[in-house]
Amino acid sequence: MRRTARLAGLLLPLLVAGAARCSSGSADPPPGPGPDSPWEALAALPTPRTEVAVAELAGRIYVAGGFDAAGTPSAVVEVFDAAAGSWSTAAPLPAPLHHLSLVAAAGRVWAVGGLSGGSFTPVATLHAYDPATDAWTRRADLPRSRGAMGAAEIDGRIYAVGGQAPGEVAVGDLAIYDPAGDRWTAGSPMPTAREHLAAAAVGGRLYAAGGRRGSLASNRGTLEVYDPASDAWTELPDMPTPRGGIAAAGLDGRVHVFGGESPASTFDTHEAFDVAAGAWATLEPMPTSRHGLGAAVLDGAIHVIGGGVVPGLSVSAAHEVFRD
Repeated sequence: MRRTARLAGLLLPLLVAGAARCSSGSADPPPGPGPDSPWEALAALPTPRTEVAVAELAGRIYVAGGFDAAGTPSAVVEVFDAAAGSWSTAAPLPAPLHHLSLVAAAGRVWAVGGLSGGSFTPVATLHAYDPATDAWTRRADLPRSRGAMGAAEIDGRIYAVGGQAPGEVAVGDLAIYDPAGDRWTAGSPMPTAREHLAAAAVGGRLYAAGGRRGSLASNRGTLEVYDPASDAWTELPDMPTPRGGIAAAGLDGRVHVFGGESPASTFDTHEAFDVAAGAWATLEPMPTSRHGLGAAVLDGAIHVIGGGVVPGLSVSAAHEVFRD
């Protein structure tokens, strides 16, 4: 979320390890998933953070960057091994970043753009992480600096859409990266410029959900889909709950959207768009409401990790998994 340095200083960081305030703002932690719930709590994120980026590669989930409990931008990268059920630490990002995007493609994890420092300065950097060497390598920069955008992989390419750019609260830019050629090309801009949106790929298409234009009061329910074959966007039915600061993941023909924040609270909301039916459904909410979280699919389940449990500067170590 965009904040001034003064606002960040006024809001006390809230550290919650694996549990958090409910969306009403109550100080009581949620009771946790019941025995019949599709949700399960797994090993907590070792370093509680918000405005993180999350991606899955080869059975491991990577969580990068964000703000820590002191409100300091982080370069920490932590990795969840699903087979072992435990976390480890990987090489840190080359520089502390928040509101970045993380995408797995071509056997690497890619850190795309983001915001730097307490000034929330957009960056254009692209770095590739090689699990074999535990090292990051600088690759071709984005065409222009952006953070708080959505990104996803389709057919080995990275699609980065929307976000905040220098001098612009929200943009509709679509940039497409080819790892083989280490170059970016421009796609047709997203019709509705927004930042703090989320993106997911389903069926070879890019779905851009929610977001806002600078203020928490400007949350949108917009859903638009991009077809790489035609380089064209189509407007789809709005998400039932307008929100920004969200995470999204594509699974079994549906675009799942989690969390978010408003001026008064964070959301535990979980809504899914059925691509074939062209309709939204409201599913069982997350046990822990939060914004600035990340989501990744692994073995037919969606892992939803980190985030802030109240609007503004707050952090969580929550690691919750949805199995449909």
